[in-house]
Amino acid sequence: MTTRLSRPARRRAARTVFAAIVAVTALTLTGCVTWFLPAKTSSTSTPAPEKVAAALMPFYTQQLVWSDCAQGKQCATATAPLDWNAPSAGEVKLALIRQQATGTKQGSLLVNPGGPGGSGYDFVKDSVGYATDKTLQSHFDVVGFDPRGVGRSTAVKCYDAAQMDDYLYGITPGQRGSDAWIASSVTQSKDFGSACAKNTGALLDHVDTVSAARDLDLLRAVLGDTKLNYLGYSYGTYLGAVYAGLYPGKTGRLVLDGALDPAASNFDVTKVQAEGFESALRAYLTKCLTEKDCPFSGTVDDGLATISQLLAAVEASPIRNSDGRELGANTLVTAIIYPLYDATAWSYLSSMFADVMKGSARIAFTLADGYNSRNSDGTYSDNSTEAFMAINCLDYSYDDNPATMRAQAQELAKAAPVIGPYMAYGDIGCANWPYKTTVERGPIAAAGSAPILVVGTTNDPATPYVWAKNMASELENGHLLTYKGEGHTAYNKSNSCVNDTVDAFLVDGTIPPKGKTC
Repeated sequence: MTTRLSRPARRRAARTVFAAIVAVTALTLTGCVTWFLPAKTSSTSTPAPEKVAAALMPFYTQQLVWSDCAQGKQCATATAPLDWNAPSAGEVKLALIRQQATGTKQGSLLVNPGGPGGSGYDFVKDSVGYATDKTLQSHFDVVGFDPRGVGRSTAVKCYDAAQMDDYLYGITPGQRGSDAWIASSVTQSKDFGSACAKNTGALLDHVDTVSAARDLDLLRAVLGDTKLNYLGYSYGTYLGAVYAGLYPGKTGRLVLDGALDPAASNFDVTKVQAEGFESALRAYLTKCLTEKDCPFSGTVDDGLATISQLLAAVEASPIRNSDGRELGANTLVTAIIYPLYDATAWSYLSSMFADVMKGSARIAFTLADGYNSRNSDGTYSDNSTEAFMAINCLDYSYDDNPATMRAQAQELAKAAPVIGPYMAYGDIGCANWPYKTTVERGPIAAAGSAPILVVGTTNDPATPYVWAKNMASELENGHLLTYKGEGHTAYNKSNSCVNDTVDAFLVDGTIPPKGKTC
């Protein structure tokens, strides 16, 4: 699920796809105009008292120094152990940003947008109104953070922009699944992993989610909170669940929206996700076929057959873009699934399909670039691809035995005939990673935790509803809120029923009735 062969496995909710696709023109101020800017101010957080091992005490007693940084928000940097099992072996820096409570403060609310590899710092800096509503902003300091390995924190680094282009968009020679094709993919994966190890250093072996959850507890304490209040989207639900499993007694109010089942294996994740995207593709076609400008005709099954034919066509004969990149099946799949995260972006999907049918790759690359955080000038705006790989490679077990992968490819093709074949063989990347996982996947009960609210959307393509049901039932004190609708995640992007239920839980601790559906 974690190589470019199956890039759709990224679970992201950092911003609406609609907003990411629409071009935004920035207004730049020039000249000597600093005279009207307010002077920067700073403040210091007082850590909550903690009983921890002596080696961890310097980390838990550090004071955060906040300074004005962006759009009325404040930024700070925390220090955490590189290796939580050997606190003296080195340190990592964790970047934070907060919007202070606009009303009576109840504490801090830490938020994570997903990924793995998504920047919580940018989430709050650029999209705090998408991450939280006015009610939560009134009662909490909304705190975004970049997990270890991500963005402005001590980060994973692998390739430069040109190398990343080849890694993400290059065409692997040979027939998909053949011995030659697999051998080429193994070489590509080993080269990428070696570059990550060389350019990242020791951090690469310590970006697992368990380490990130320990960082989360450290951030809770240095922010001055005795309990963690947390809003995690997508992969952020897994981070929150791991935290609850490690520190059940320190859970305050946790909301996990767009849940990932902690007990699911890597292949389970890939298969269920392939089925989720296929279901969302059906929903898109159902709507599209009622519109006059739909590029498809006939039935939904006819539309799916046409999409399969398009994928096969670019697999056999990629379409060259104006910048020289070639549109193969992997990139076209990325361009397809990106708008499926958000039903408001389905019109872009129609435009892309019409464009590809005319032999053009322009819109497909625009969508794929949006997914991959690639800028129009060929640079990349973040390290989300590298972090995504590095974290997932330590969080799951992988098997790149050709016979196993071919059998799984057949199973994926049967489960999701359009999308599934292009999500196969994803184990190659992490099976050849420089470091191996030590994680045993399994259900997380978090026995003794406070109530935890799990939110699931019935036709979520990236984190299918079954995962929310599983997580809520696995947690000893889990409570499921169901949103009946489309799209990836539900809070602050669906309806007032969901928003009011989440707000009441986070602000007042109100647990929704069993079976609550919005």
